[in-house]
Amino acid sequence: MDMEMGGKTAVVTGAGKGIGLAVTRALTGAGAHVVGGSRSLSDGFGELVEAGRATFVQGDLTQPSGPAALVEAAVARGGVDILFNGVGAVTPRPDGFLSVTEDDWNRSWALGFMSAVRTTRAAVPAMVERGGGVIVMMGSVNAFLPDPLVLDYSAVKAALTNLAKGLSKELGPKGIRVVSVSPGPVATDLWLGESGMAKTMSRATGTPAEDVAASAVEDTPLGRFTTPEQVADLVTFLAGERAANITGADVTIDAGMITTMR
Repeated sequence: MDMEMGGKTAVVTGAGKGIGLAVTRALTGAGAHVVGGSRSLSDGFGELVEAGRATFVQGDLTQPSGPAALVEAAVARGGVDILFNGVGAVTPRPDGFLSVTEDDWNRSWALGFMSAVRTTRAAVPAMVERGGGVIVMMGSVNAFLPDPLVLDYSAVKAALTNLAKGLSKELGPKGIRVVSVSPGPVATDLWLGESGMAKTMSRATGTPAEDVAASAVEDTPLGRFTTPEQVADLVTFLAGERAANITGADVTIDAGMITTMR
């Protein structure tokens, strides 16, 4: 399926690994050029830079200057057509709410929410100048299925999903679509890495990490983790012209984890 992205420029936050890297690969595979930023250049993103399909911008996206520099690099190439706000992280909180410090809350908010606010704020004028664009927010089922093990992460994702819905109403008349994507458990380091959910809970409970991971999806209808590539394919579809009449939607990709109407 032709996503009609030839000649378009996409800004991707969190482009170096996990879902962000998968989205970058999918967008460049569809013909877009990706401008991505992070503190360091990963091997996977570096391969795309060497191939001339992506541009790397070094910076800290938790600081106001980071998102601005990222968007400026895209504008220098001609403009911004697509923005994927994918940067984020989660820290499991097996010791509960009282263990989440003020600094923990501030870090979660700065990375997971304010980075998206700032990048979006920088990108919107460029999109308006281009006559339109698409903004995709990386949400989570935890936005509406709060989990005390990731309470701060859940709150941040709820705010981000709410932001996407509100922005869709304001920006639609300007030709800018805004959507969010909410995965369930995804096979990335967030769940399966050394500091991910499975191994953190394994250390806290003594349950083998593979059993912790299995328990996260065993009660879903499909009984499996989503892959980063599956999320990326969904994001690429939503960012393309085939989805030109979709805005304000939050699309779940969760193996059927959410079983209620909402």
